[in-house]
Amino acid sequence: MRRAILRTVSLLVLAAAVARPAPAQEQPPKKDEGIRVDVVVSAITISVTVQEKNGKFANDLTEKDFEIYENNVRRPITYFKHDFQAPLSLTILLDVSGSMAVLDKLEEAKVGLRNLVTSVLSPRDEVSLLIFADGEVEVAAPFSADRTRFLDELDKLKAYGQTALNDAVAVSPQFANRVLNEKRALLLITDGVENDSRVSPEQAVEIARRVDVPIYTVGYKIPLDEQVLKALKRPQALTSAGIVATLDRFSRATGGKAVFVNRPEDMYGFLRELKQEQSHQYLIGYTSYRSDSADYRRIKVVTSNKKYRVRTREGY
Repeated sequence: MRRAILRTVSLLVLAAAVARPAPAQEQPPKKDEGIRVDVVVSAITISVTVQEKNGKFANDLTEKDFEIYENNVRRPITYFKHDFQAPLSLTILLDVSGSMAVLDKLEEAKVGLRNLVTSVLSPRDEVSLLIFADGEVEVAAPFSADRTRFLDELDKLKAYGQTALNDAVAVSPQFANRVLNEKRALLLITDGVENDSRVSPEQAVEIARRVDVPIYTVGYKIPLDEQVLKALKRPQALTSAGIVATLDRFSRATGGKAVFVNRPEDMYGFLRELKQEQSHQYLIGYTSYRSDSADYRRIKVVTSNKKYRVRTREGY
């Protein structure tokens, strides 16, 4: 039996990650008391992708080639790892809502995912399958290096119901982060139609970027015709351009990458690229010091070669 993970926890996750509690009433310090400043110390780990202008991965960098800044303050690097053979924990978040039945979107995605787990991922990589429709995210197959259950559940999938895309993006990174492997990623495959979420795209991004799990997005056969979008009962404000912007935002904020394709072979190519990129990533850690009143922390990574393109999550 599948286990629904969204209905019971999404509001709790949202409250913990997004809600801004009202500040407690301050009491003036007594004459014999100094002013106390509470500081939160956190160990932060980020996944960093470095590429040359031509797209080739830069693989010969050392710890000394990187500088980490948090809110424009340089932080000493406390952890550094670059291991091509390190196993990956990949969470696949698959849209199985009714709109994915149109133009064979779901069936073609299933073919691509079957090839990904059987021919592209290494035997040491583990993979899980989350599916979402009608306001729920379900664990169709938990994390495992054994592909048997994944493939069995994948074959059974049928499209149904409405699409709570924002809710799915909000809750899934927490699941994807509960793994042993240091390298981890979330792959989202969807046509981007949103018509059933309780949280906004902005709230979903706010939650997702607090976890170091990059989101790689395949926007597949996004509806371009206004009449098609209308037939899918989407909110009136939702447009094709808006879908692209939202999906791209999910990926950029978390250090991942988004592509928008209409042909199966292009989707399959991106799935192979995802595995290649993960193999080349650097894992870098640093210590964050912030007061209780501190808000969003912006992260910036630079390398000794200023011509390199560096991608990581934007902050937390």
